[in-house]
Amino acid sequence: MNTTLKHWKEAATLILAAGHRLGADAVSSRTPLTAAAGSPPDSSYGRSQLPHKSRFDYDVLLLKRSSKSGFMPNAYVFPGGMVDSSDFSSEWLDIFKSFSKSPNFGLRSVKQAPETRPPMFATDRLKLGSPISGEVAFRICALRETFEESGVLLVVSKSEERSLLKSIEGRCATDYVPHKKANELCSSELTKWRTLVNQNPSNFIRMCRELEVLPNIWALHEWSNWLTPEGRYGVSRFDTAFFICCLQDTPHTLQDEREIVRFQWSTPSEVLQSYQARELWIAPPQFYELSRMCRFPLLNDLHNFASRRATEGCEHWLPVLMKERFMSLLPGDKLYPLDSSGEAKEHMSTDPHLEDTQDSGLHRMVFSDSHSITLQVSITPKYNHLVPVGEQALPHDSNSQT
Repeated sequence: MNTTLKHWKEAATLILAAGHRLGADAVSSRTPLTAAAGSPPDSSYGRSQLPHKSRFDYDVLLLKRSSKSGFMPNAYVFPGGMVDSSDFSSEWLDIFKSFSKSPNFGLRSVKQAPETRPPMFATDRLKLGSPISGEVAFRICALRETFEESGVLLVVSKSEERSLLKSIEGRCATDYVPHKKANELCSSELTKWRTLVNQNPSNFIRMCRELEVLPNIWALHEWSNWLTPEGRYGVSRFDTAFFICCLQDTPHTLQDEREIVRFQWSTPSEVLQSYQARELWIAPPQFYELSRMCRFPLLNDLHNFASRRATEGCEHWLPVLMKERFMSLLPGDKLYPLDSSGEAKEHMSTDPHLEDTQDSGLHRMVFSDSHSITLQVSITPKYNHLVPVGEQALPHDSNSQT
């Protein structure tokens, strides 16, 4: 764990997509929507362009936080949570001993230059007393928290370990570990170990050792990195690694009855429409990521994209809230501010250029109210990532809310 952080606590979350059968009226094309990776969106692309739920052959897991939660009460979130010291424990060296000759236990190398990597990945963990890198530990955290909160366990059995090791040793840079099924242990074992891990996160190590399984860190693909802005959701602020994983089938799921009071599997477009209908509330990062996923209504396309793109790395995003305006700026926006330390600050709305609705250099979220977000994106995403589907930047003479 990084005890040198001043403002944030490190955390990890998992966007978990699981397959289901397409409806009878599903679109047969396997081509993703336009303006996907590496290109700015067409300014005419609007909210009406959200793909219908019948086009999706997968759902995404969302968990409703308790009303008593200290961070984003009642919000629907992806499974995940704060890093525990056990996620960086040296005991994982023994658990992953078959993979000890491979850097980061066989995870693929990221092409992103070290000086541009998000701090949570770039930090030298050996200097903080752990032989476990951030790339490994944050995946362990995401898997552990997903198990704790939803009962979904993503592990590799002893019988699969040898073939996985052989695959990792022989693959090229573009190869990837295919997605697997979850929850292959019997229900009594799952219940027993989930209770123990909820009592003490270090029991996740004990579980892996006794059951002779490995956390399936290879099935998780680096997706994004969000930081909580100052004063937005209370005192707690998190530097969160977002990973994505695609499963062939929807696993058995249960809420933990503590922090989580409900779960649901829904298509990305269903969640966004429910949010707009005020049937549920999701935070801006979840809104943004679900809007990105709408570019790929088919699981195989999403999985292939996420796997290929993950080796590019990701950008460190701290939303900057505009005082007296319902707007949040993201890196790349022409008004995004940085101080000398590189930390974005809350920004005043006195800049006359804020009234300029020209659609060049925009990367922002505009809020009409708590259930209405307009995404205005006219930049090209870094690291070959996706432009979200949504109401994008509008022409200068429009009635845009900027």
